[in-house]
Amino acid sequence: MPSETLSYPVLSVLTFWPVVAAFLLAFVKGEENVRRATLGASLVEVVLAWPLLGFQKIAGYQFTELHTWVADWGLQYHMAVDGISIMMIWLSIFTLPLCVLCSWTYIKERIKEFHVCLLLMTTACVGVFSALDLVLFYVFWEALLIPMYLLIAIWGGDDRRYASIKFFIYTLAGSTLLLAAIAALRIEGGTFSIPELSAMTFDFNFQFWVFLGMGIAFAIKVPMFPFHTWLPAAHVQAPSAGSVILAAVLLKMGTYGFLRFSLPITPAASDFFAPMMIALSLAAIIYGGAIALGQHDIKKLVAYSSVAHMGFVTLGIFLFSVRGIEGAIVQMLNHGIITGAMFMLIGTIYERSHSREITSNMGLGKYLPAFMFFWGLFALASFGFPGTNGFVGEFLVIAAAFNETVTIGGCQVPLYGLITAPGAMLAAAYMLKVSLKLAWGKPSSAKGKFWPDLNAREWSYLILPAVMVFYLGLAPGGLLSTIDPSINAAVESFHERKGETLTPEMIITNLSESVATSVSQESTL
Repeated sequence: MPSETLSYPVLSVLTFWPVVAAFLLAFVKGEENVRRATLGASLVEVVLAWPLLGFQKIAGYQFTELHTWVADWGLQYHMAVDGISIMMIWLSIFTLPLCVLCSWTYIKERIKEFHVCLLLMTTACVGVFSALDLVLFYVFWEALLIPMYLLIAIWGGDDRRYASIKFFIYTLAGSTLLLAAIAALRIEGGTFSIPELSAMTFDFNFQFWVFLGMGIAFAIKVPMFPFHTWLPAAHVQAPSAGSVILAAVLLKMGTYGFLRFSLPITPAASDFFAPMMIALSLAAIIYGGAIALGQHDIKKLVAYSSVAHMGFVTLGIFLFSVRGIEGAIVQMLNHGIITGAMFMLIGTIYERSHSREITSNMGLGKYLPAFMFFWGLFALASFGFPGTNGFVGEFLVIAAAFNETVTIGGCQVPLYGLITAPGAMLAAAYMLKVSLKLAWGKPSSAKGKFWPDLNAREWSYLILPAVMVFYLGLAPGGLLSTIDPSINAAVESFHERKGETLTPEMIITNLSESVATSVSQESTL
C-alpha cells in the first residue's frame, strides 16, 4: 500500500541483487560459465520483481522503504515507486537478460569484467528510479557513469577513447550542476526528501537557479538539442549491449528527472522556461530526423533518431497537460523497447558483415528473412505506424501539441503541432530508406548468401520486444490506466502551485532586486 512500509523490501532486493551477483561472479571460472551465471542472475532479477505486479492503479507512492541513513545530516534511505517510475523499473529489469544474450558471441575478451559492468549498471538504473532521497538518488545517478564509461572505453569501437571521454565530460559536467542544485535545496528546504521538497513552495528566484542547475543536467542526459553531440559518438562506439542500455534506460533518466524534480519542486520556473524547452524539443525533432536521413552508418542513423524521439518526450512533458505527459511516459517506454531492439539487430548483422555501413548490408531480404522481419517490424514501430507501440506515445504527444495554440497575427495557430508533423514524416523517410536498402538493395558482394539467418539465441532476445510492440500498440489501456493516476495528480498539483505566469521583464526585475539586496547585505557586513 502507498502509506505502508512493506515487510519484504522488494525495491532494495531488486537494486542490490545485481551487486551480489557481480561479487559472486568473481568466483566463476570459464567464459561460458560466466555468461550462463550472468544470464541466470538476470532471470533471478526478473523473478524477484514479481511483487511489483501488485502495483495498484492509484496515485501516490507504493512499496515504500524508509529508514534513517545518516541522522546528523538528515539523510534517509527512502525508496518507493509510483506510476511515473514503475514502468522504467520494469524496463531496466528486462533489459539486463536481453543485453546478456545479445553479447554472448559479440564480446570476446574480458568476459567477466564486461558482465560485472552490466550487473552494476542495472543496480544503478533501478536505484535511480526508486530513490526518494536526493543524496541517494545522486549516488545512483553518479554510479551509472563508471560502468557505462568502461563499456565504451574497453569494449567499444576504434574511436572508443574519444567517445568515452566525451561521454564522461558531458555527464560529469551535468552531475556537478545537479549536485549544486541538491545542496541549494537542502539549505533552503532543510531536507533531502523528494516528497517533502515537492510539497514546499520556494520563491521564484530560487526556483530559477535550481531549475537551471537541474535542467542542464537532465538535458545533457536526455540528451536535448544542443547537448546531444555526445550521444552519436557513444552509440556508435559502444558495444551492442552498451547501446541497448544507453537507449533503453539511460536516456530516460533525464526525462524522468524533469518529471520527478523540475515540475513538482520548481513549478514556477518550469512554467517560465517552458517556451524555451518546447523550442529546443521541436528543434531536436526536426534536426535529429534531418541528420538521420543523411546517414550511411546504420548505428549512427538510429542514434540520431533517438535525438528526435526524445524530443517528442520533452515536448510532451513541457506542454504540462495530462495527454502530453501521458504521451511522454509512453514514448519513454516504447522508445526503450524499439530502439534497444534495433541496436540488438545492428549487433547481429555486424557479427556477420563486420560493417555497419548500409552499402555493406544491402539485399538481406533474400538471405536473412527472419532478420528482415524483425528489422521491418521495429522500423515501422520507430516511425509510429498505427498498430505498433510507437504510434501510441507519438500520437498522444502530437495531439497535445495541436491542442496548444500560439497567437500569430491575431489568429490562434497550433504552431507546435504543425512543427511536429514534418518530424514524424522525417522519421518515416529515414526508416523506410534504410529498410528498403537493407531488404532489396543490390548487394555489394556475394558474401551475404553465406551469412546464417537468426539462430535460436538471437530469436530469444528479439521475441519479447516484438511481442511488446504489438501488445502496447494494440492494447495500451493497461499501461495508461497504470500511469494515469500519478500523472493526473502531478499535473493538478503543478497547475495549482506554478503561480502567476511571469514575463521576462518581471524575471529580470526580480533577479536585479535579488542581486542588489545581496550586494547591499555584503556591503553592510
